[in-house]
Amino acid sequence: MENKYYPTVGLEIHAELSTKTKMFCSCKNDPDEKSPNVNICPVCMAHPGTLPVVNKKTVENVIRVGLAVGGNIADFTEFDRKNYFYPDIPKGYQISQYKYPIVSGGRLADFDITRVHLEEDTANNKHDRGDFSLVDFNRAGVPLMELVTEPHTFDDSDSTAKSASFFAKELQLLLWYLRVSEANMEKGEMRVEANISISNKKGELGTKVEVKNLNSFKSVEKAIKYEVERMIELYENGKENEIVQETRGWDDAKQKTFSQRKKESSQDYRYFPDPDIPKFKLSEVFDLEKMKAELPVLPSFKREKYKNDFGVKSEDVEVYINDPTLAEWFDEVINILNEKEQRLELIKIASNLITSDYIGIKKTKENINLPKKDNFVELVLMFKRDEISSRVTKDILLKICQNDSSPRQIAEKENLLQTSNIEELKSVAKKVIELNKEAVISYKGGKENALMSLVGQIMKETKGSANPQKAREVLIELLK
Repeated sequence: MENKYYPTVGLEIHAELSTKTKMFCSCKNDPDEKSPNVNICPVCMAHPGTLPVVNKKTVENVIRVGLAVGGNIADFTEFDRKNYFYPDIPKGYQISQYKYPIVSGGRLADFDITRVHLEEDTANNKHDRGDFSLVDFNRAGVPLMELVTEPHTFDDSDSTAKSASFFAKELQLLLWYLRVSEANMEKGEMRVEANISISNKKGELGTKVEVKNLNSFKSVEKAIKYEVERMIELYENGKENEIVQETRGWDDAKQKTFSQRKKESSQDYRYFPDPDIPKFKLSEVFDLEKMKAELPVLPSFKREKYKNDFGVKSEDVEVYINDPTLAEWFDEVINILNEKEQRLELIKIASNLITSDYIGIKKTKENINLPKKDNFVELVLMFKRDEISSRVTKDILLKICQNDSSPRQIAEKENLLQTSNIEELKSVAKKVIELNKEAVISYKGGKENALMSLVGQIMKETKGSANPQKAREVLIELLK
């Protein structure tokens, strides 16, 4: 049965680029600056007679994004003036790109990409002073990448919202892997705007509404879902004429969108080429083939490699994908383990130690760092060879995360090496049997769990150094 309504969404995502200086001047680009109006100069404050100079690194960063999504890198590009009058734009216009963006086309997470271009960020309006507002110009002129997707039509509001949110997450990951932006949504370093429409005829687009400044992935998902369902309800009630081209905001407290203003069109901004900035032939400035060859391994490829080549569980794969620093470290561990026998089993042990134990330690302990790779590999090998027990492995992992220490030296110094010496185990087992008579009676009465309790006591007595399988065998023999 054909759907009655077809939602369409297109995304516009802004991300502040992580450069040392601003887009057109030498002022510091510092998103963490707390004091207002300290990272400013005559250029970013638009004093008469000043001229902008393009930050080469910003162009390079956008090219790298374009190469990563398979886009076309323009040979010719220029900057334009986007004219509008808000208190947060000191010039009365924003330097952006219109007709000749740096990147055209490309694809990411099921969305086709229209363009990726550069512009300067605006200042920050502060509304915390009661009946008046102030402007902090530290952010004015910070380099801003804008990515625009093609509209994508879905079958229902749920898949529309989830796909859009997933695209935003994948873009954030890509920016992290390329190291071009921190893209922290809580700090406003990445902002999502969604263009939403619905139609009751497949292949046709309805009236578009833009929901602006969505500052979390949950907000993206909820706002799109709400807006699609709002439009469907208007259609159902014969009020589709009330869907007008406008800009709406998202009220997180009320979990609903609200009208802000009539949507501007490109004509309203009166774009024209900026006469103060020269045109660029990018092929004369950048070696695109070299830049493409130097791209890092990207998230989508890394996912497949972890799953297919190394057998890492899907949920564990996402732990690495969402932490590029951890993924880079784990890749180097894999390279070392690839030289060992039974490499796949060793890689699985290593992954379990990281995702189950290291992540847990990191959440509960202070001063925890990734261990040195050689120490970690030594720990994995010792566990695989039954030189140390599972419990001891976890304890030593904590120690090597706190200090640069050899796992073997720790195990030898603290008598933690796993023993399979039958005579030694018998001595400990006899002591445990003597001290745990109720467990012994339970075991002899047919309760198998009581035996594991006794094994646990042996492990405790030996500080985890006993081989649990051998300890179990010794107990069974003694309790016949």
